[in-house]
Amino acid sequence: MALSLVNFVVVIAAVLLIIGLMVVNAVIMVYAERKTAGFIQRRPGPYEVGPWGTVQAICDSMKLLGKQIFIPGNVDWILFFAAPVLAFFPVLLLFLPIPFGPYLTALKVDEGILLILAFAGFGVISNILAGWASNNKYGLLGAARAVSQSVAYEIPMIMALLGVIFLTGSMNLTQIVERQGAWPWQWNLAVQPLAFFIYVVSMVGETNRAPFDLPEAESELTAGFHTEYSGMGFALFFLSEYANMLLVCCVCATFFLGGWRGPFLDGFWWTFIKAYALMMFIVWIRWTFPRVRFDQLLNINWKWLLPLSILNLWITAVILKFVD
Repeated sequence: MALSLVNFVVVIAAVLLIIGLMVVNAVIMVYAERKTAGFIQRRPGPYEVGPWGTVQAICDSMKLLGKQIFIPGNVDWILFFAAPVLAFFPVLLLFLPIPFGPYLTALKVDEGILLILAFAGFGVISNILAGWASNNKYGLLGAARAVSQSVAYEIPMIMALLGVIFLTGSMNLTQIVERQGAWPWQWNLAVQPLAFFIYVVSMVGETNRAPFDLPEAESELTAGFHTEYSGMGFALFFLSEYANMLLVCCVCATFFLGGWRGPFLDGFWWTFIKAYALMMFIVWIRWTFPRVRFDQLLNINWKWLLPLSILNLWITAVILKFVD
């Protein structure tokens, strides 16, 4: 009984820390993304508020939270308010099984990746609710795009992770990290490069980031499924986007890049260094490549990623058969 109470307290404390991490992560990434965009477009980016514009993101956040929550007419207001909450809060649970360090896992379960994949579906449900409840044609079209895109890119992403699971013989995230070495040639990236490539492309599609941001394409759908949201509602969608980015990058670091293991000294900082390096790669992709058409987005998945993921699984199974 005492042990169960301790575990409950640990999980609650971890959730509070994760909420703080999500807020800090959003502030950091907004500044980093705007500065990166400015550099790529040969302009300074934020530079007026605070040293080198470092306080600009905080000021913009305060302004956003202070805005009035506008409710359009003829909307299903229960679903309208439930959608942003459902987009943000389930993401907090997905960080619990992530092993940030050898002793920094809030929820130690043997099938941690199954927990993450199961709860990740709530993000799609929130998109559906937001688009449907808004009573807006652009929101509904954005929701339909989000569903088809998420369903499509989940399949090669899961199959890429299965390649690593076959090699390690475990779905325990801590064990997957421990069976990798400290140096890059000892990571799963070295033995599963195709799976890594498939996962990276799929994680860009799963997080609705450019060039795969069709569900909220500004030039076509205004803002897609969150067109009618303002104030705190939009802020929750905004936070969930960066939270999902950090989540998929942490999973990638765990499966392919050795997690907390790194040269010279293991530690939680390696998980964050690898995750944020991947996040900056996603940012670079956004401001470098143009948005694809929706048919191109689905063709990339069904005609290329899915066959390649099946081929990777087949090769992995054959190698394991002969090695055993």
